[in-house]
Amino acid sequence: MTVGVFIVEDHPMFLEGLRVALDTSDDLAVVGEAFSGEDAVEGVTKLGPAVNVVLMDLRLPGMSGVEAIRSITADCGTYRPRVLVVSMYDDDDEVVAALRAGAHGYIAKEVSRDELLRAIRTVAEGGAVFSPVIAGRLGTYFSAVHELPGRLAFPQLTNREREILDLLARGLSNRRIARHLVLSEKTVRNHVSHVFAKLQVRSRADAVMRARDAGLGQ
Repeated sequence: MTVGVFIVEDHPMFLEGLRVALDTSDDLAVVGEAFSGEDAVEGVTKLGPAVNVVLMDLRLPGMSGVEAIRSITADCGTYRPRVLVVSMYDDDDEVVAALRAGAHGYIAKEVSRDELLRAIRTVAEGGAVFSPVIAGRLGTYFSAVHELPGRLAFPQLTNREREILDLLARGLSNRRIARHLVLSEKTVRNHVSHVFAKLQVRSRADAVMRARDAGLGQ
């Protein structure tokens, strides 16, 4: 069985390198290409089941790679193509944002041809794969994640509102929170307003003080 691969990459030279790597493989075939997130969503949707794996760069013009992943994995009806991010490693939040959006793996652009092809096959077969540096950082990231404290202290808050309050207490801006949770800044602002209203505070500083007193933001 030949695995149909759709490449999303806006750098022509790297795109050509991916195409050559796949063209020299007997079991992998390029079925489509896109230079932007919008074109990726449109192209993958049109090709449907012909696309088994999407190779997705995250730094794209217009719609971001994370947004494109979310659309591709959510809007393809009963068919769900698998997404492998091939991008320059930036930070933990970027990796987690891609996974939250629906990616099944994340490898750095500097991997060898053999590593790339092996990663595509693994994802196509239902597995997940990460470059060693990314896997190591993810282990550190998730080992620090624990049940949010303050659950009993703020029973009036939803889980999402409590999560945002925790991030506020850690000193994150609305923009940083939006990126961390893969939300729009407008949505974050709305949640923050609801938190203020439910805690009956008037400022960010007051909310942070209440949160830290309850053990959030640690």
